[in-house]
Amino acid sequence: MRGETVRVRFSKWDGRAHWSFDMERLGADEHGIWLWAPAGTELRRGHEKPIAARHGFVKVVPAGQWWTGIWNDGRQDAGRSIRTYVDVITPAVWEGETVRMVDLDLDVVHRSDGTVEIDDEDEFEGHKVAFGYPEHVVDRARTEAAQLVLAIERRSEPFGEVGHRWLEVACGR
Repeated sequence: MRGETVRVRFSKWDGRAHWSFDMERLGADEHGIWLWAPAGTELRRGHEKPIAARHGFVKVVPAGQWWTGIWNDGRQDAGRSIRTYVDVITPAVWEGETVRMVDLDLDVVHRSDGTVEIDDEDEFEGHKVAFGYPEHVVDRARTEAAQLVLAIERRSEPFGEVGHRWLEVACGR
């Protein structure tokens, strides 16, 4: 239901806590469940001291997909700020109002200058060995990242207008 608090919990493959934060449920569409966090939202990585989000952002959690995306409200930033950030993950699991995802390191970043790139490939390579990613997970993560680059470059939804419309809805509230 719109307005409910959703607890977003990322872990790493070995089970340790990665990112955790709370968001507000905005709604759902054919792309997934959309969540909102205003600037100042407390973000915690693992057991580090929390930080405050510099910008508001919306997140989509698609059912059964190996990714989750964030659209940033970075209107005051210029240059190479991050417009869209997509984490390659294991498919999200909902437990009531908590959504859990395993971060597989690879990220696809769409910057405000139009560039699209895969980030954290070195981290992925290191964790592939250290955490013992199964070969099918390695293949799926790499394939997913490559497909996401193409989807963003082609502006395939939700990477065309949909994500930005949800961001406008959230920011206009």
